[in-house]
Amino acid sequence: MNHRILVVEDEPSLRSDLVEYLAMRGFAVDGVGSARELRAAFDTAPPAILILDIGLPDGNGFELAKEIRAKSDCGIIMLTALGEADDRIRGFESGADIYLVKHSSLREIEATVQSLMRRLQDPQTRTVGQEPDTWLLNRSTWNLVAPNRTEVKLTATELAFIGALLEKGGQPCSREELATLLARPQTSWDNRHLDAVVNRLRRKIKDYAQIEAPIRMIYGRGYAFSAPARIEA
Repeated sequence: MNHRILVVEDEPSLRSDLVEYLAMRGFAVDGVGSARELRAAFDTAPPAILILDIGLPDGNGFELAKEIRAKSDCGIIMLTALGEADDRIRGFESGADIYLVKHSSLREIEATVQSLMRRLQDPQTRTVGQEPDTWLLNRSTWNLVAPNRTEVKLTATELAFIGALLEKGGQPCSREELATLLARPQTSWDNRHLDAVVNRLRRKIKDYAQIEAPIRMIYGRGYAFSAPARIEA
């Protein structure tokens, strides 16, 4: 399989830092600084993964993602300073697999590339090939991937919470289990706090993925994830 990465970033220092870091980590990686160079590089040797800046001097990253997605199933990671929910949604609608903001660390970008590369290599774990109604929790990148391929970045608490529900396979996870998992002594646990965490997570999923989160509260038994899902380490 093709393992080449193409970084498209018009800021020379940022492009150089990312290309050098990924090369040091063992990836075959090239960097270009414009939409024109992107098209030329793509026509010569299409990459497995494209890391794409939105604000290029001669092109809009959202439109470029649409253009690339129309002719290729390569992985697309958008790396941009635009971090609002509307920007992320537009990125996913344009064909991006992952949306990162530019303050992401080089290690996080590397982990994201590794995860996406695994999904591209293995059709059974590839997001674009997942079953229509299946959710995917990616623990290495802290993302929850909705059936529409939208990726929702999770906090540590949210990651632990969703992971606990998915490990139950649709069965309820009690408040006591969640309290223990989240390292909060049951004697001082406030049920309203757990409910607040769930409500914030539901709103986040709704804002980013534009679909309802399948997190159900089962009276007297706890919480359950009521849709097909799997975990990717």
